[in-house]
Amino acid sequence: MYRLSVFLCLLLTLGSCQPDVEFESSGAVFRTGDNPQWAAPGYDDAGWRTERGTTGSQVFWVRHHVLLPHWDSTAALGLVVRSFGGFDVYWDGTRIGRNGQPATATRAEVPGTETSYYLVPAALAKPGPHVVALRATQVYQAAEQRFSDVKLHSYPRLLRDPLLIMAFVNLMAGALLLAAIYYLFLFSSSRQKDYGTLIFSTICLLCFALLMVEYVKFYVDIPYPRFYTRLTIIGLLTFAIALLVPLYFTIQFGLPRKGLVAGGLLVVLSGIYGLNYPHYDQTAIYLSQAMWLASLLVVVLAIRQRAKGSRLVLAGLLASAVTHYFLYFDYSLYITFTVILLCMLYLHALRVRVVENERQAAQQLSSRLKLELLKKHIQPHFIKNTLTSMLDWVEESPKQGAVFIQALAREFDLLNDMAEATLIPIGQELELCQHHLQVMQFRKEVRYELEQSGLNPEELIPPAIFHTILENGITHSIPAADGSIRFRISAEPCATGRTYALLTRARNRPAEPGAKVGNGTGLQYIKARLTESYGTGWRLHSGAVPEGWLTSITISH
Repeated sequence: MYRLSVFLCLLLTLGSCQPDVEFESSGAVFRTGDNPQWAAPGYDDAGWRTERGTTGSQVFWVRHHVLLPHWDSTAALGLVVRSFGGFDVYWDGTRIGRNGQPATATRAEVPGTETSYYLVPAALAKPGPHVVALRATQVYQAAEQRFSDVKLHSYPRLLRDPLLIMAFVNLMAGALLLAAIYYLFLFSSSRQKDYGTLIFSTICLLCFALLMVEYVKFYVDIPYPRFYTRLTIIGLLTFAIALLVPLYFTIQFGLPRKGLVAGGLLVVLSGIYGLNYPHYDQTAIYLSQAMWLASLLVVVLAIRQRAKGSRLVLAGLLASAVTHYFLYFDYSLYITFTVILLCMLYLHALRVRVVENERQAAQQLSSRLKLELLKKHIQPHFIKNTLTSMLDWVEESPKQGAVFIQALAREFDLLNDMAEATLIPIGQELELCQHHLQVMQFRKEVRYELEQSGLNPEELIPPAIFHTILENGITHSIPAADGSIRFRISAEPCATGRTYALLTRARNRPAEPGAKVGNGTGLQYIKARLTESYGTGWRLHSGAVPEGWLTSITISH
């Protein structure tokens, strides 16, 4: 809370800053033609036009009257000119600089930049009235009647301010770029595809691009014919961000009808963009306001559903509204985006913590069920029946009894080896299944057969998955007329990943009254193991088919 208070006080301080030079400026007046006397401060321009009019490739002059009430003549005075064209700049009749080059009869115009800076000579920087005159041509975009404006500043500040601004911008842009790359790698390397992570990465990348395009003017001289190209790119980037931010909040808060929200917001933003184009600044303002309102609506709905983190996001949105009210739009827009991104990062951290908690819970459940299954194999009833069958076989056929003992020992060895593993090769799982069927064949004197198709022995799966399904098939199936139960394990690729199917060819035992399908310990173990290894990137289906019972597991890429 203390840091938030300091941050808000700093924003208010920035918003209350005034220009370091007090001056008054009248509107620009224009006249087509070329007369050096029009630069003189004493020239009477009372009959000049307030708009440039159609000039084609002709030379025209622009005059600004400025009043400098107070100024220390020993300090360096700077002049900022915002105007289209290629022009020479005059201060009280003295040429002090050039922006591009005006066209002549023998030379084409060299376009200047929309904003240019000049040092006013100390001898001319006296308190009182002054005249800033521009001798210009505007060959390119000749129909564009853009305003001409001048401002006075301390010249050292004109040199220092862009450096300070770019220091903060570069820091912010670097953080955004790193966040975009990190979360893109996080999304691409994750088995569980969280599209909220992808959207957050995209928003960070778009905000990085927006910062670069906005402040590239401090690095590159942009000729005035390309001035609107940059503004168009800024508008499109703002449009994309305004669409994705509310959608991200909708996903993170788990609100329904995400497609409807995205479609409705797209229509609204498209209408704003179409109705206000080409009023670039106004379009960007309206787009950002629409984004803020849509995000506020989503957060209010999330608060009603008591979504975790929604109240903090609401506080962030209100803080961004305060900055927008007190600061100039070019600054408040990026501060607003930064505050919103911090809120989004907080929500993502909450989401990661929830996923981690779910994973830990799945691991604990998997461990508990694993112990239950081991207990089931070594419980007295199982051991007693197995030892009784083993004694009978040893007495009747010592050779077969030895095979029985070896199969049982190997099954327990494999179970012990894979007890602590998260994933094992399919080849090891199939070996466990073979030995278990061999043991059960001695115990129940039923012929068990195992077929396989499309399995890669090197592929990894959670341990004892097939073994558990086989055990369920043995327990809940009645042998066929020939006294056999056949199992078939197959694997094949699908649209989302790979599907493993285990078919039990036998008659299904009638279900006990009141029993619920899918609630047994075996299936609970399988689900816990799949969740532990793949999160939500899996599907399990188990049910009766004409041939017997089919259990299929689909694991996403």
